[in-house]
Amino acid sequence: MPRSIKKGPYTSEKLLGKLQSLKPGAKAIIKTWCRACTITPEMVGFTIGVHNGKDHVAVYISEDMVGHKLGEFAPTTKFGKHGGRMQRELEAAAVEKEAAKVEQAKAEPAKPAKK
Repeated sequence: MPRSIKKGPYTSEKLLGKLQSLKPGAKAIIKTWCRACTITPEMVGFTIGVHNGKDHVAVYISEDMVGHKLGEFAPTTKFGKHGGRMQRELEAAAVEKEAAKVEQAKAEPAKPAKK
């Protein structure tokens, strides 16, 4: 456990205050920059906008998220892809598959719309 038991989990008082003013299940997104906050049972059922450095990622809090940090659910970096011959072959196969779908759609006669 990263924090001692006597101190308890870190939660932002400002964030908890915003949560108490809303009803559970409300559609409003609560924006926060506090990625280090631990998710508590009081947060379950709310949608929190966690800042990832660029924008706010909407995170719906469920029961299995309790005990984790908010930042775990808003990644700060975007995974590009691995390179190499295998990746090029996979991409080429995907392009060919898409082209085959387009050709098949063109080959089928247009069906009249039902009224």
